[in-house]
Amino acid sequence: MGRKEAELFKVLGVESRIKIIELLREKGPMGVNKLAKALDITPAAVSQHLKTLRLAGLVRSERKGYWIPYEIDHDALERCQKTLSKVCTCGCQGSGHIRKPELGGQSDSLVLLRKYERELQNELEAVRTRIHKLEEKE
Repeated sequence: MGRKEAELFKVLGVESRIKIIELLREKGPMGVNKLAKALDITPAAVSQHLKTLRLAGLVRSERKGYWIPYEIDHDALERCQKTLSKVCTCGCQGSGHIRKPELGGQSDSLVLLRKYERELQNELEAVRTRIHKLEEKE
């Protein structure tokens, strides 16, 4: 892993930034004030986190009048995922699939599978949102 990738994961090492990315992924483009309210932190703090995420290439923004909506750069997040899958030791090889040994014999295997199901549903919704946005542009 190179210096650039290490810096990227350093940026993602702050919980508020991860929460911002999760909100943008789940709800689509959002402004600073709406993010601040959802995270229960000041707009100034959100602005600083967004600046860091934007400089790292993880989010982008485009002014629309007085409103500046921020959104995820999906390509950048996919690059993060590929980088992480290179060093991941869970055995999923970037597929996101839970290894069978993780489920075998565990009393909470149903909980793990339901969590995985929710993650897949969120991913599917994100893909559908991206498709819808692309169709609107056509």
